[in-house]
Amino acid sequence: MTSFTSNGIAYDREGPRGEPPIVLIHAGVADRRMWEAIWPALAGERHVVRVDLRGFGDSAERPAGPVSQADDVYEVLSEIGADRCHLVGASFGAGVAVEVALTRPTAVASLLLAAPGGSLLPEMTPSLRAFIDAERAALERGDLDAAVEANLSCWVEGPHRSASQIDPTVRELVGRMQRRAFEVTADWDDIEEKELVPPALDRLGEITVPALILVGGLDLDTVHDAAGRLVSGIPNARRVDWPDAGHLPSLERPADFLGLLREWTAEHPPR
Repeated sequence: MTSFTSNGIAYDREGPRGEPPIVLIHAGVADRRMWEAIWPALAGERHVVRVDLRGFGDSAERPAGPVSQADDVYEVLSEIGADRCHLVGASFGAGVAVEVALTRPTAVASLLLAAPGGSLLPEMTPSLRAFIDAERAALERGDLDAAVEANLSCWVEGPHRSASQIDPTVRELVGRMQRRAFEVTADWDDIEEKELVPPALDRLGEITVPALILVGGLDLDTVHDAAGRLVSGIPNARRVDWPDAGHLPSLERPADFLGLLREWTAEHPPR
């Protein structure tokens, strides 16, 4: 059963209570469905929550003011009565997780950041600019198919693979999730997003909890740059590289990701 906060944020909550939850925050090309491959096994053994950020999936209620994704995640924690949690963020969701850790530090026991993106990307590289331009042009002419394809090309294939090298079920799922986000936010051009000031990349030294940074070897250069900055900037951080993975390692290798998550949270029980 999907639950909703008082401000319309959708989330699922399953597993045994009595311990701090593992909270899963999706990528910007996805929604909470991206965790489906690991959800049954994880929910069978751990208290787990997966969230749709505002403008994604079932969090479709138009906001009354500026959006703070970090505040919305914290609202979920408050409504379920969780004082502390393990935060797992993918891509854009990794940036949200870091912002939660910076603004609500007592609420976070550990961070697992897969392919850090969003507010954590340090540089507008030519490949990233080409993606943004292609997506914008497609949306301006009302071509959702082309806009979705631009996202798949950048974030699923990446710079080193073609569509034929990707599991078609992964590509199809990401395409559906991204299209849903475009449809939900089609009339949100006037909605502002709150930015953390100073930005997260300038405050990494404030993060005191353990952080694990997972990077795919086939990902964009700017993501590798972000990962390097996180590892050097967060005092208790380490990096894991999967050479054969791209920007969405939890979708490409769900069994391995589940194993990594189990090991990480077992190593770092909340104090």
